[in-house]
Amino acid sequence: MDADDKDAISRLTLAHYARNAEGFREGTRDHDVSQNIAALLRHIRAEAPFALLDFGCGPGRDLRTFKALGHAPVGLDGTARFVEMARADSGCEVWQQDFLALDLPPERFDGVFANASLFHVPRADLPRVLRQLHATLKPGGVLFASNPRGDNREGWSGERYGAWHDWARWRDYLTAAGFTELEHYYRPEGLPRDQQPWLASVWRR
Repeated sequence: MDADDKDAISRLTLAHYARNAEGFREGTRDHDVSQNIAALLRHIRAEAPFALLDFGCGPGRDLRTFKALGHAPVGLDGTARFVEMARADSGCEVWQQDFLALDLPPERFDGVFANASLFHVPRADLPRVLRQLHATLKPGGVLFASNPRGDNREGWSGERYGAWHDWARWRDYLTAAGFTELEHYYRPEGLPRDQQPWLASVWRR
């Protein structure tokens, strides 16, 4: 995958979200991700309030939740319209950064919440992005990730690029980046495995 391919992945995927920003906000406003939020927070060993990075924060739904819980969240998204929405709706600091061109401060955060975002990173770039997330966590910090699970293929799904990992491959990527596994589970909870399209995992730096 060359630079032009990566540019197209970012440009076209972000353009899709920009065109559909209002519909995306309305369609995801009531999604219940409390299980994922709890999975991140219960593993953080620091004293509250926690410094949190909502990686791929979208319109800011989860930023509002983290703030309401008394923490100090910062959002990050590549879509300018989402950044505007998230700032306005949450009152939080939100950074506009392309996932493939990150500029993250070292050892800044107690936790990183990557809910339905890292699957947009091509496999060729995933090791570097994971190392960057590892570096922006404080020692002992926690990464939560949730992605649509699959058979390790990647490519275009309509106007969005994605990679669909199975557990074994995903664990290999995270371990190689220096993370230690804390737990993993499938969502939505309480359903048969073939009706659980999401793989969630929690990791410690």
